Amino acid sequence: MREKSLLTVSVLKADVGSIVGHHITHPKELEVATQQLENARKQGLIVDFRVTHCGDDLDLIMTHRMGENNAEIHRLAWETFKEVTEKVSKPLKLYAAGQDLLVESFSGNVKGMGPGAAELEFEERTSDPLIILLADKTSPGAWNLPLYKIFADPFNTSGLVFDPNLHGGFIFEVYDLHEDASVKLKCPEELYDLLALIGDPNRYIIRKVYRYDGLPAAASTTTKLSIIAGRYVGKDDPACILRAQHGLPAVGEILEAFSFPHLVPGWMRGSHHGPLMPVSVNDSQNKCTRFDGPPRVVALGFQLCDGKLIGPADLFDDPAFEYTRAKANEIAEYIRRNGPFIPHRVGSAEMEYTTLKEVLDKLKNRFSK
Repeated sequence: MREKSLLTVSVLKADVGSIVGHHITHPKELEVATQQLENARKQGLIVDFRVTHCGDDLDLIMTHRMGENNAEIHRLAWETFKEVTEKVSKPLKLYAAGQDLLVESFSGNVKGMGPGAAELEFEERTSDPLIILLADKTSPGAWNLPLYKIFADPFNTSGLVFDPNLHGGFIFEVYDLHEDASVKLKCPEELYDLLALIGDPNRYIIRKVYRYDGLPAAASTTTKLSIIAGRYVGKDDPACILRAQHGLPAVGEILEAFSFPHLVPGWMRGSHHGPLMPVSVNDSQNKCTRFDGPPRVVALGFQLCDGKLIGPADLFDDPAFEYTRAKANEIAEYIRRNGPFIPHRVGSAEMEYTTLKEVLDKLKNRFSK
């Protein structure tokens, strides 16, 4: 039996239509989604919510007491995405209307249906800062390096050295996309084993992180649309939930992990590597335009208060990240010059799930020994 006092934070996202290509969500999409969740709040299904976006993705942030993988919560998100698609995206002929809704009807959980879901259940602390990371034009493996730096790298997170509550380390749950299986590794003891896996972000994804004593610290989406559909249907655009402070990495240590714009797969047609650029929600930089990118990440900060979301603070809306954005643009300029060649183009295994396969199929009978 789960405790009724436990709080669950659920972040569910989907690309259900965009203005002018894979660019940005329409304001009416946000309005319809907000009304749907407001009705659910009044009915007592959820405690609080925020509707936002990152690029062309619609993101639903909800708090509730129903636990993780709850059918009612997932149905609410699914029906919200469907409502937005039918009332806004299709009538306005928005691009890729309902793109992430891969099936017609809800079946109890959004897993395998297209939308991504990150959920974390825990007991709310006296003061519980929460950070929601939202990314666009990339895949869930984009979180591997930042999560490693936040929870296992003392050069990023000095609290691992100086804070006795962090000194015991963290447990990483790593999910194997190909085998639908997971393993838990305790760091620093199994640090090298962790790196052996997560260095391949196309297959292995950090799904959850716990403090050494079991305290839930982070959760991320693991949806890989190409694996679900067997073909390219759009980028995965992951989300991540992190708790901060008071025996967990500080807010500044979490954000510091994004001061380096590391290369991630995704970008145009999911076929290219590009730098992950930290941007603000309201900044014009959050419109994905250059080559449908480059990949970007938004960080929203909240204080939890009896399940209510106080905020958000737009954490990357800070001139301190201007250098990182400039560096990301420099990297984007350099790697774009490689055009359709590796390393700008992703490896052959990933290209199997893009539109390139249709081109290669036309040529396969023309090869001769």
